[in-house]
Amino acid sequence: MALGALAPALLTLACAPLPGRPSPERALSEEGLFDAEGYRTARFRAPVTRDPAPARRMAEVEVLALQPGRDALFLDVLPVTGGWRDPATGRWHLSEPHRSVPGAHWHPETGRSPPDARLWEALRGAIAEARREDAHLPVIVFCRSDCWMSWNVARRLAREGVGQVYWYEEGIEGWHAAGRDLVEVTPLTVPP
Repeated sequence: MALGALAPALLTLACAPLPGRPSPERALSEEGLFDAEGYRTARFRAPVTRDPAPARRMAEVEVLALQPGRDALFLDVLPVTGGWRDPATGRWHLSEPHRSVPGAHWHPETGRSPPDARLWEALRGAIAEARREDAHLPVIVFCRSDCWMSWNVARRLAREGVGQVYWYEEGIEGWHAAGRDLVEVTPLTVPP
């Protein structure tokens, strides 16, 4: 085969991204989406392309084998859609109901970076309360599939020294697609 016939194929290979590195287009599209500590700060609803280390991703089959509230503390961190938290009372006002994993505790807005200090303190308090009887109770953090909020929370908890933190990547959609029921939940009231 002549060199001229090989040139397009060689050019394609030369311009391909290196293994383990994002393409130049992807690197540009992710620019400005992460803070200095590596937490996602914008466009949270997108495919998650990074490992949440030191937290670990838990395979869906393992998550589905757990009984929320008994075998693990399930933390739903999906943000409130169209709602708001009353700064005077700490109560959430929702524009629409939220359905989640039965037995899960809903801590909206804690996946932002940086998280609201009061909301983050309440989340940490919920973990401490759940672990009074079992100090090694696993913590399963989730929201929706293709959402960085739960990734941020799982990573932040593990980096702060909370042990047994797992990220459930498939989230609410994965739970429901596996034939599991969802129930209406209300967010935790966080006093001012």
